[in-house]
Amino acid sequence: MKTKIAVANGDGIGPEIMAAVLRIFEANDVQLEYEFVEMGKSYFDAGHSTGMTAQAKETIETLGLLFKGPMETPKGKGVKSINVTARKVWNTYANQRDFRTLNGVETVFSKAGIPINLTIIRENIEDTYGGIEHLLTYDVAVGRRIITRPGSEQVIRYAFEMARRKGLKKLACGHKANIMKLTDGLFLEVFQEVAKEYPDIEASDIIVDDLCMKLVTRPQTFEAIVLTNLQGDIVSDLCAGLVGGLGFAPSANIGDNISIFEAVHGTAPDIAGKGIANPTALLLSGISMLRFLGFSKNAADIENALLYTLEQGVHTGDFGDKAIPSSNTNAFTDAIIANLGRVPVGGSVYANPDFEAQAIRIQPSKNKLTVTKNIKEEMIGVDIFVESNVQPNELAAIAKNSLTDNFDLVMISNRGTQVWPTGSIYTELVNEYRVRFEKKAGRDISQKELLHIAADFSERVKVCSVEFLMNFDGKIGYTLAQGQ
Repeated sequence: MKTKIAVANGDGIGPEIMAAVLRIFEANDVQLEYEFVEMGKSYFDAGHSTGMTAQAKETIETLGLLFKGPMETPKGKGVKSINVTARKVWNTYANQRDFRTLNGVETVFSKAGIPINLTIIRENIEDTYGGIEHLLTYDVAVGRRIITRPGSEQVIRYAFEMARRKGLKKLACGHKANIMKLTDGLFLEVFQEVAKEYPDIEASDIIVDDLCMKLVTRPQTFEAIVLTNLQGDIVSDLCAGLVGGLGFAPSANIGDNISIFEAVHGTAPDIAGKGIANPTALLLSGISMLRFLGFSKNAADIENALLYTLEQGVHTGDFGDKAIPSSNTNAFTDAIIANLGRVPVGGSVYANPDFEAQAIRIQPSKNKLTVTKNIKEEMIGVDIFVESNVQPNELAAIAKNSLTDNFDLVMISNRGTQVWPTGSIYTELVNEYRVRFEKKAGRDISQKELLHIAADFSERVKVCSVEFLMNFDGKIGYTLAQGQ
C-alpha cells in the first residue's frame, strides 16, 4: 500500500521543480501517493487570508505530512506569511537544515579543501515570529519576543536526540543571553538543563555574533547548532552560503503530529516558466522526507544519483563549471534519473538515521497545554508604559500622584535606558516612557492594586501598556534598565 502525502506545488518556479522531483521519485519506484492541495499566492489573491483553502487544511491535518514548493506571500495587504503560518499552526517546532559540501558545487571552502558537514536546528514557532507588534505612539513601535520553557525544551531535546541518532559528538547552543537575559537566558538555561541528560554529547554555548564569525572562518569546527527562531533563520541562511546557496539547502519542519518538507529559497518569478530552475534544494528536502517516512533505500539511491550527477559536472545555470554547458530543469532531472544505481566517487550514501521512527498518529481531541507546576510566584510591582512629551522629572512628579502607601516610584526609562532618578542630559528621548512602581518591603499587594495604579495614572497621561513585575521561586522575573 502506498503512503499518501499532501503536496503543494508552490508559486513561481515551484510547479516546475516539484514536477522534476516527483518524476525522480517515480523513476525510483517510491511508493508514495500524492494529494495535491491548494496553497500559495493565488489563494491569497482569491480571498483566502491564510493562503490555503479549508480543504487543503483538512487534507494536511488528516495525512500529517506536507511536501511543498516555495511560496510567495503578497507584500502589504496585511497578510501573514503562508510559510510561517503553516509551521506555527501545526506546531512543527523543529526546523532541521543539513549543510554539507557537494562535489561539483564550488565554494570558497571546497577550493580550500575544507569539508563542511553541519546541521542547524532552529526553533520554529516562537520568538518574534509570533508577529505580535503594536505602535504605542506614532513614533514608537514594539514587538513581543516570546520564548517559552516548554517550547525551548521541545526543540532542544529534539536537537540532542538528532545528534545522538547521527552519531554526532558536539552540539552548540547559539544565543544572545548576554543582552536578552530573560528570553535568550531562558533558552540557554533549558539547553544546559537538558544537556545533563546527554553526557555522550559535548554541549557548549556561544554568543550568536561570535558564532557567525566562526562559521565564516572555521565552519568545520561545528557539527550541530540549536538556536532560537530569528537567530536560527539568519544563521541557517548564512550556512547555506557556505555550501553554495539556498539552492542546496534542504529544510524539514518536524512536529509531533504534522511535518512539512520544503524548499526555502524564493519563488524566482523572473525565471518561472522558462524551464531553467534548479530543483536540487527541493530534491534534497524530498530525500529527507523519504528518510522521515522510512523509505531509506529510496532516499539513498536518489541521493547517490544526485551526488554522482553533480560530480560529473552536470549543472543548471545558477552554479557549476561555466566551461560546461548548463542543463535546463528537464535535462538535469533526466541526468539524475539516468544515474540511479551509480555511486559517487566522493563516497556513497546509505540509510541515514536523520529522523526517529514515526509513531502511529493519534488525532488530538483538544489543544495541548504545557505548564510548569509548583512554582512559587510573588508579585513585586508594575511597569507602566506611557506616552508623554514631558521631561523625566516632570513625569516623575505626575507619577507620584498615583502612588499609594504600598508602593514606591523606583525608576523611569526611555528606550530601555534609565532617565530618572538618575540619568544623563545626553540621553536622547522619544515620547514613550516606562514607569516602574515597586511594593515597599514587607507589604502584600494584589493584581487589583497594580491595575488601580495604572487606571489612576491614565487620568494624567496616556497609558500604552502594563506589565506586572514578578519573582518566580525567588528568581527575578524582569530586567533592570540600562544605568539602573
